Amino acid sequence: MTNFSQTDYRWMARALQLARNGRFTTSPNPNVGCVLTDSAGHLIAEGWHQQAGGPHAEIIALRQAGDKARGAVAYVTLEPCSHFGRTPPCAQALIQAGVKRVVAAMADPNPLVAGRGLTMLTEAGIEVSSGLMCEQAQAINPGFIRRMTQGRPLVTLKLAASLDGKTAMENGHSRWITGEKARLDVQRHRAASCAILTGSGTVMLDDPALNVRLSEQQLGLDGLTVRQPMRVIVDSRNQLNPDYRLFSLPGEILLANKRVSPHLFARQVRQWHCTDQGSRVNLAALMDFLGSLGVNNLWVESGAALAGALLQQKLVDKLVLYQAPKLMGDKAKGLALMPSLSHMDEAIGLDWQDIRMVGEDLRLTARVCY
Repeated sequence: MTNFSQTDYRWMARALQLARNGRFTTSPNPNVGCVLTDSAGHLIAEGWHQQAGGPHAEIIALRQAGDKARGAVAYVTLEPCSHFGRTPPCAQALIQAGVKRVVAAMADPNPLVAGRGLTMLTEAGIEVSSGLMCEQAQAINPGFIRRMTQGRPLVTLKLAASLDGKTAMENGHSRWITGEKARLDVQRHRAASCAILTGSGTVMLDDPALNVRLSEQQLGLDGLTVRQPMRVIVDSRNQLNPDYRLFSLPGEILLANKRVSPHLFARQVRQWHCTDQGSRVNLAALMDFLGSLGVNNLWVESGAALAGALLQQKLVDKLVLYQAPKLMGDKAKGLALMPSLSHMDEAIGLDWQDIRMVGEDLRLTARVCY
């Protein structure tokens, strides 16, 4: 087991901090940070991956370092890539730059890399260490890891409810349960997601935009453009038509249905048909398809029917509930429609991850335990 120094921890922590800068822009790539130091532990250069198709974190740091990279130590939050994708392999760039040592927080779960980058560096005579602050590195890219290992995105179900667990009045009215700060917080979650999923019922009832309405300045994106997540709508019965607001807004849209819609949608609207028997879209198959499209993180804002179906089919990984200081009464609509249970051991368990106030509302974040 490698004995890492305090200097190693210091610079890996900085690399992790840099990696987080890419959470709104790198999809479908992972968030990666890189720090270059000299042999005495003094900073030479640093960089982070900003967007897919652009230079990786290591390349940005190497360009900044120039000739100073020779004999340097590189701290990277993810194993340097070893294959030609949209950019050349970073492992080869580190070798050519003359880096003396590479410290990686974790191996790349991408089957195209999966240890090959570290092996390439070792065979070139570079000292290689990995595993430093691995858990923190994994926490930065949970969706990417999920897609690379299981072929599906990490699914987060967002709910907004009153203190008595209600999401809408009996007549369907639900604006607004939560306060402005909670709604702004949702916008940041949308911006960090590759796609947003909802059902046709929500579209027909609320006519939502389902886009990111925060500016580059509000998201801290200096010189970068806000990436609009793909909007995915489950429309089993082809109830939707192009008149709804979201279809007139820019950005990619995927309609998940059972057959081709009779309506004429704009070119930006793609249709995916579930050929399984039955009247409903196969949600598990939809998750696999989204994974094949490069969706790492899927954010769900839906009604109780779709939320319940996702939970019942064990497709939700994380739940984010904004709970407002309101009481809406027993006739109001609940969080998720699911079959009645007879025993407590049948209930879906939650592992609390974070509890905090967002404005006047309480935000509860939990891992779903099936």
